[in-house]
Amino acid sequence: MSSSPALLSACFTVLNALLRSKSPLTNVEKNPILSAILKNTFYAQFCAGENEAEVRQTRRRLGQMGYDGVILEYALEVLEAGEKGVTEEEEMKAIEKWKKGCLDSVSMAEPGDFLGLKWSGLGPGALSLLKSAQPPTPAIASAISTVCTLASTRSVGLLPGAEESGTNPGIDAWTLSLQRSLNRNPSGKAIMYSTYQAYLKTTPATLAAHLETASREGFTLGVKLVRGAYLAGEQRRGLAWDTKEETDCCYDELAERLLRREYGGLLQPPADTGRSARAERPAFPRVDLVLATHNLASVRKAQALRARQAERGEERIPLAYAQLMGMADEVSCELLQAVKAAERERRELKEAGKGDEAVDVPRALKCSTWGSTAECLNFLLRRAAENRDAASRTADTRDAMGREIWRRTKASVGLS
Repeated sequence: MSSSPALLSACFTVLNALLRSKSPLTNVEKNPILSAILKNTFYAQFCAGENEAEVRQTRRRLGQMGYDGVILEYALEVLEAGEKGVTEEEEMKAIEKWKKGCLDSVSMAEPGDFLGLKWSGLGPGALSLLKSAQPPTPAIASAISTVCTLASTRSVGLLPGAEESGTNPGIDAWTLSLQRSLNRNPSGKAIMYSTYQAYLKTTPATLAAHLETASREGFTLGVKLVRGAYLAGEQRRGLAWDTKEETDCCYDELAERLLRREYGGLLQPPADTGRSARAERPAFPRVDLVLATHNLASVRKAQALRARQAERGEERIPLAYAQLMGMADEVSCELLQAVKAAERERRELKEAGKGDEAVDVPRALKCSTWGSTAECLNFLLRRAAENRDAASRTADTRDAMGREIWRRTKASVGLS
């Protein structure tokens, strides 16, 4: 349905009407039949569950399919910056709700999983601070610290999402500050990650600056690389690449440079780092990488590079691939097939008394929202509006599903 702009728009309209309705017949929270229908359709497709038991069941099911973990995100309604009538008490309630949702999510997660979050979810006050690149208030900082402490204790990674470009300097400042403290640990693993949007022309320079900071200050840089979700607005402001091909090129080149741990091409070290003109390039820091993408070509390029690195015995950085639950299953399923093939090859090598280091086993994740039916549908609608351009580019998934249905149909009658 999302591959058809007309159907997608109609779906948004109907769901918005249902979620805003006050009538007992059409209100999702008041009509159990309507709630059950939505929970077993939209909700079941995209969401992990309403409570800990359901979330854990979903995680087990994904694990049985071959996924190595999940990215959990609590379905939190976000207020707009400067929204009128928001009192100090309401601000504190927003902070506490964000904190509770994050703590519950971390508690549900297993070591190695991730928590997806938004700093703007801390309320309109936080969003105003981010837009003006101001530090968090003591109350906000305390809530963030509590979540970070639990996540670090449970070895759960934190993935704050990037937002529109106007808030990104503030988001980068908050997140990089936390990377300094959380990612300088005995294990060397990143707990806090920054999100980099490949469709922005400034992203290569921003990433290079953060790499130089991590190298100079001695911490692991956590990188979540995405293409970006606010294309129309950023292009109007002249901030995004002019074509999809340029964005694809930027994404793939940054991914390759990070996987190789080397500067070059679009990723150049900052000029103003106190080095002499004849000095060598700065040392590349340790990097932990999450490639969050629904682009099969990008995944295949990364996998091919990792396979070559494994064959040559080269050092490989920690890497995970992530797709949204309910979307891009043709990408995820190819990853799972690669996981099974690599694990089988490793077993055969061990049985033959050979080392298995020359085989790279991909790590595949699914990102899923949890919360009540109404909370999740509100959350998904908001994300769908933010990602309308991306949501409409799902023809590849539709076509892949059609090919698989046709293949199975032929196989069932002996024609394959």
